[in-house]
Amino acid sequence: MNNKYELIYEGKAKKVFSHEDSDKVIIEFKDDATAFNALKKAKFEGKGKLNCLISARIFEILISNNIPTHFIELKNENIMIAKKIKVIPLEIVLRNTAYGSLCKQTTIKPGTILAKPLIDIYLKNDELNDPILTKERIELMNIISSKDLDLIIDLTLKINIILKSFFKNIQLQLVDFKLEFGYDFKNKILLGDEISPDNCRLWDLNQKNDTIVSLDKDRFRNDLGGLIEAYSEINRRINEFI
Repeated sequence: MNNKYELIYEGKAKKVFSHEDSDKVIIEFKDDATAFNALKKAKFEGKGKLNCLISARIFEILISNNIPTHFIELKNENIMIAKKIKVIPLEIVLRNTAYGSLCKQTTIKPGTILAKPLIDIYLKNDELNDPILTKERIELMNIISSKDLDLIIDLTLKINIILKSFFKNIQLQLVDFKLEFGYDFKNKILLGDEISPDNCRLWDLNQKNDTIVSLDKDRFRNDLGGLIEAYSEINRRINEFI
């Protein structure tokens, strides 16, 4: 990245730089993979590019369905231009199928299709290990107004309908996903971060039996191998469909 741009923030998977326009930022996707709150780390060549390309296409689909997002355009294969937002320190997780932490914390069996989508909200705080929050705790901590929280939940449910349908069209089951939101300079809530196999659980529907084939970060979490191949397959299906 050119030195004239100031590094504003570096996360586990992305770097955010300043832009000539103060209402915009430049987001560079890294090849790093992390799991279990960065206790497990690795680098995969080409991962940043794939996540950037996949995110851009999905943001475009969401924007065409009237979902407000921070995405503006791709600069190149691993850099996007986005609206500058003040990130709300909440991670919104929507689950369509029981898997992962939900099954560890409840008696629900993995693979159970939920009667309706479940939304879990977590505090975005590595030091506290991203604890799950209630609406009352969010109110108590004064993170966001109840009106804005309701808006975020409503947007998340709408996004789920759009993404579930889209992924089904390319033979993928959307098991669950994580979203982050923020305020733009007009104080409008926008969907931020990324939508990629890093923060979505996606199972291949092309399997003839009930075998679960993950095409997402679980390939890294669970030492299944083939992470780049899985991400490349998702990118290929998206491009073929669009």
